Amino acid sequence: MNDACLSLRGVGKSYQAGAGTHDVLRDVNLEVRRGEFVCIVGYSGSGKSTLISLIAGLTTPDQGQILLDGQPIMGPGPDRGVVFQNYSLLPWLTVFDNVMLAVKQVFPDWTRQQMTERVEHYLALVNLAAAAKKRPAQLSGGMRQRVSLARALAMSPEVLLMDEPLSALDALTRGTLQEEIERIWRQERKTVVMITNHVDEAILLADRIVPLSPGPGATLGASIAVDLPRPRDAKMANHCPEFQRLRAQVTEFLVGQRRVPRVTETAPVEPAASPLRHTPIQLGKRVRRKLQTAGAS
Repeated sequence: MNDACLSLRGVGKSYQAGAGTHDVLRDVNLEVRRGEFVCIVGYSGSGKSTLISLIAGLTTPDQGQILLDGQPIMGPGPDRGVVFQNYSLLPWLTVFDNVMLAVKQVFPDWTRQQMTERVEHYLALVNLAAAAKKRPAQLSGGMRQRVSLARALAMSPEVLLMDEPLSALDALTRGTLQEEIERIWRQERKTVVMITNHVDEAILLADRIVPLSPGPGATLGASIAVDLPRPRDAKMANHCPEFQRLRAQVTEFLVGQRRVPRVTETAPVEPAASPLRHTPIQLGKRVRRKLQTAGAS
């Protein structure tokens, strides 16, 4: 893929499970263009968070390579900003100071005024300028996630990674933040990789959707381009044929790949000589018949 800034090549990841290993991801290949918004969609527990942790450098692959601008990712870095599901804010700091902490780490040589202007810019971008002096406990879940997004963007990362950032929110707040995320992306044009298990959310936000098959040994399916005009909103789901076609295409892959154990209709064969081949109810009847025979004699 031309102008790919992020590449995953044959990536695999396993974890120890007792005496053996549990394959989480297997042969994952992905190319993400600069400025592209990519959503990876899959079932809960399929390895989506593991994949985002690998790209963030929080863990290392057992097989394959992850490259950013052609260089292997060896660990966490400011070139990748991460928005987690659980906000990850420091509760004793204000909204302003939570974002300032990240700015200080990434731009330690800046003046205080430069840092302040950057924090104020990104708080305004996520519509939280009025809440700058509040602490996380004074904010709603949606506002806390806005702080987390402002903090990640203020670091000026090359790639923004989002690990199911809206899954803990109620439906109305989630819909509002979906529109905000798209607005911010159109303004900032960051390269975004977002993990979600919500198909409609992926269609509303992404340039391209990549479905992840169920685990163990999950891998990515074929990419699905989303050519819907922007800005998008949730009402498209009800009246836009292309939206509905995309939803059906993504869902068909996920449902088709899901591994459901087959239930046989053949009755199990009992061992011929087993001393326990009778059910408890059958044993009870046999005992009653013997007692009745003994009583009659």
